[in-house]
Amino acid sequence: MKLFFDREFIKASFMSPSGENIRHDIEVRTSPITFRTCRITHARLKEKDPGTEKLPPKPPEADNPENCPFCHPQLLTKTPMIDPGLYPNGRMRQGESLLFPNLFPYGEYSAVSLFDNDHFVEIGKATLQSYVNSFKNCAGYLKKVLEFDRHAIYMAITQNHLPSAGGSLIHPHFQIQADKIPSNNHRFLKNRTAQYFQETGGLLFSDYLNHEKNEGSRYVGKTGDWEWVAAFAPEGFFELWGILPGKFSITRISGSFWEDLSKGILNAQRFYRSLFRNGYNLGILSIEDESDSLLELRCVMLVRSNYAPWARNDHTGFEVMLGDMATFSSPEETARKARRFWS
Repeated sequence: MKLFFDREFIKASFMSPSGENIRHDIEVRTSPITFRTCRITHARLKEKDPGTEKLPPKPPEADNPENCPFCHPQLLTKTPMIDPGLYPNGRMRQGESLLFPNLFPYGEYSAVSLFDNDHFVEIGKATLQSYVNSFKNCAGYLKKVLEFDRHAIYMAITQNHLPSAGGSLIHPHFQIQADKIPSNNHRFLKNRTAQYFQETGGLLFSDYLNHEKNEGSRYVGKTGDWEWVAAFAPEGFFELWGILPGKFSITRISGSFWEDLSKGILNAQRFYRSLFRNGYNLGILSIEDESDSLLELRCVMLVRSNYAPWARNDHTGFEVMLGDMATFSSPEETARKARRFWS
């Protein structure tokens, strides 16, 4: 079964208040990965979200590190410690990054990895090494989890940048998750990649990437072995994917891969900053089963509404109730605008 990049076009017609006949084009795309549809409403490209004429001011709490539990000196008295059976030293350190359990866990092994002691970092302004150290800390923790509990194979690293993206604290950090119970996306992607391999003998994300490189209009660029594309059928605004073909494990890739991934993430942040956006989500999933997993590593990034008092969430009743993402910027345009940040 080959990958299908299906696109359908429909038109909406209505009369303007002045009596003019208006026709608008809507494009419906079906993801070759998930088979979910998204809608690209090209007419809304002319609509300007309030507050995106320039980057919003920093959050009010940006100048109050003394109230942040992730900042020194309160860090060691307000953050928990890892179970001694898993890691006897309480918290894990990699350079300036510190990792400890999540006070509000989402699963059996739920942790937080700080970048460093910088309380607030504007989008696109983080140092490369702060990302590399935090990623290495995440990978080191997940490796220890796997040694401690061989069944906790469903793993994820995520980031919520600012409250508009779901972040509860503005201090830069990753959330780390490992569990024996798969999330919906883990479960779907495990079955999807296995089915695709059985039917074609190929790897789903490698074949997807090869198509996008050959087609070209959504291909963005490379950072080392990570290759970046604009998602064909996005489920978020300005959605970018970094794919690492032929690699399946968060716990078994070397430091150079984390450095190359961090470069791509900072490129994406600078692209988002050029759009005057300050909130985004990031996610990497893996299934740490050497004998069974065909899920290659993929980093997904997408913009959220700007964090400001007037912010409007970018998910409406259409997305929530119908399950179709309605965006207005085509992936080809996203790739075109993003490429210069990889050059």
